[in-house]
Amino acid sequence: MANRMKILIACEFSQTVTKAFRDKDHNAYSCDLLPTEGNPEWHIQDDVLKHLNNDWDMMIAFPPCTHLAVSGARWFKTKQKEQKKAIAFFMALITAPIAKIAIENPISIMSTVYRKPTQIIQPWQFGHGETKATCFWLKNLPLLKPSHIVEGRVGRVWKESPSKNRWKNRSRTFLGIAKAMAEQWG
Repeated sequence: MANRMKILIACEFSQTVTKAFRDKDHNAYSCDLLPTEGNPEWHIQDDVLKHLNNDWDMMIAFPPCTHLAVSGARWFKTKQKEQKKAIAFFMALITAPIAKIAIENPISIMSTVYRKPTQIIQPWQFGHGETKATCFWLKNLPLLKPSHIVEGRVGRVWKESPSKNRWKNRSRTFLGIAKAMAEQWG
């Protein structure tokens, strides 16, 4: 590893990505309004916007997509106030004073409001037999290279049965993608 970095993993309660970077010996901290499912020693439970000026070397952010994803376009007309707030949050993250930034979201209106994503990946390119188009807007980071292409591509994530934890399960980063980020960006 070249240099140990101080990394902010924004809007992550699971610590999947945080742990992948910590396993590569980086000082990675998750930050979310929710308590973490991982190690609380490496979690900031707070509004991430309060922590963007803390001398981070890199930030990987997973802003909520509820009001941005085109999969919910039929409701855009009735949630313009929420959408405006979600756009402002995304823009605060992408313009943060941090040298290296990756913002993850599904296919969303940010392609029109901001710019097209730098890259679109799929979980099946990183060892998971799933389809789930995942966009990245990158600043000073290379494109993620597929690390383990698999067959058996199914859209299980969006077909998950309704439950109280459905939104959490759908928002988790696949482990193969988290490991690829840590290996290629760390």
